[in-house]
Amino acid sequence: MLEKIKQTSNYLKERSKCTPSIGIILGTGLSGLANEIDAEHTIPYEEIPNFPVSTVEGHSGELIFGKLGGKDVVAMKGRFHFYEGYNMSEVVFPVRVMKFLGISHLFVSNASGGVNPDFEVGEIMIIDDHINLFPTNPLIGKNYPELGPRFPDMSEPYDHKLIAKAEQVALDNAIRVKKGTYAGLTGPTLETPAEYQYVRNIGADAVGMSTVPEVIAARHMGIPCFGFSIVTDLGVPGKIIEMTHEIVQGVAAKAEPKMTLIIKELIKSI
Repeated sequence: MLEKIKQTSNYLKERSKCTPSIGIILGTGLSGLANEIDAEHTIPYEEIPNFPVSTVEGHSGELIFGKLGGKDVVAMKGRFHFYEGYNMSEVVFPVRVMKFLGISHLFVSNASGGVNPDFEVGEIMIIDDHINLFPTNPLIGKNYPELGPRFPDMSEPYDHKLIAKAEQVALDNAIRVKKGTYAGLTGPTLETPAEYQYVRNIGADAVGMSTVPEVIAARHMGIPCFGFSIVTDLGVPGKIIEMTHEIVQGVAAKAEPKMTLIIKELIKSI
């Protein structure tokens, strides 16, 4: 795996001539942030050695190098999910590559189902912790000291300083945000009412099908993380409705401009 990471990162360094300090992963319906990037190079995933290819609607499959908030960034327009049939090493492979490209911070976003009864559809939740409900962990298998320690600490999966800055940016711009714990499940089915209740009972505020593996890999490599979740539907008794992927995309797109503003201001502050 290590050789593949180095091969891919070397290819991207030659192709882009960029040294990004910020990595960004754009989730379902949230790819509009890519339009805010002053793009210098856009590389389709299928042209990148060893890279998986996104198969989900709303994930276009491009790696964008450019500037955002005055910083050099690399953004994934489309991520990879465990439910697509990729193994965990493949799901987190782009994060590993980003580290070798030079990133010092990782920003992640996703669409989620809200299980906190205080949440509303369209809510922006700053992720301050997560629960790994995937049947495996991206660090299972041989550990490579070049990537990180065998038993990485996870007492601060999401950076406290970035969270505090984001809350202040939201306050300054009259943007309503919540803060909470994200639970990661495999999907691709949306949750049953009983599963929503279970997720709430164990301490989560929102549930989705991504983010947790990428953050685990990033923290393994010592990269501070910041995460956003757009609540696109509610898994709260009495508020559960039949959902489609199209509805999820639509709700996420409406909330995206607020999230974009906060991320741009955060990146400026780093």
